[in-house]
Amino acid sequence: MKIVILGCSRVGAMLATYLAKNGNDVAVIDSKEGSFVRLPKEAEVKRILGMGVEHDVLKKAGIEEADVFLALTNSDNTNLTAAQLVKHTFKVPRVASRVYDVQRAKSFEGLHLNIICPTVDTVEKFKEFLKSG
Repeated sequence: MKIVILGCSRVGAMLATYLAKNGNDVAVIDSKEGSFVRLPKEAEVKRILGMGVEHDVLKKAGIEEADVFLALTNSDNTNLTAAQLVKHTFKVPRVASRVYDVQRAKSFEGLHLNIICPTVDTVEKFKEFLKSG
C-alpha cells in the first residue's frame, strides 16, 4: 500500500516505521525538519519537508497514487483541513484524521471523515481500568 502521513510526531513516526517495516510504501510530511529525527535512520520512509495542506507538497509525497492518508499533526485545524483536501481533491480512498477536541471531532464525523479522537479513546481506557479494579 502507498501511505502518506502528515505529521512526524511520536505517533506519526512510530506508525510510519511500523508500516514501512511491513512492506508499505510510506511518505511522511512535516513542516519542521527536526521532526524527522523521530524516524530511525534505517527506516525506509520518504521524508517530505513542507506544509501538508499545499498541493505541491502533497504531490511530492505521492498523494496522487496514495491508498491511504493519515493526518497526525498536533493541530486539529491542520489535520481536518488536510483530510478534507485529500479526500475531495485527490480522491484518496482511505483518509483518517486525529482530532483532540471532542466537539470538533463529532462535528466532522458528520462530513464523513474518519476521525480518531485520542481524548475520547483515553477516557474510555481509563473507564475500563476503573471498572476492572
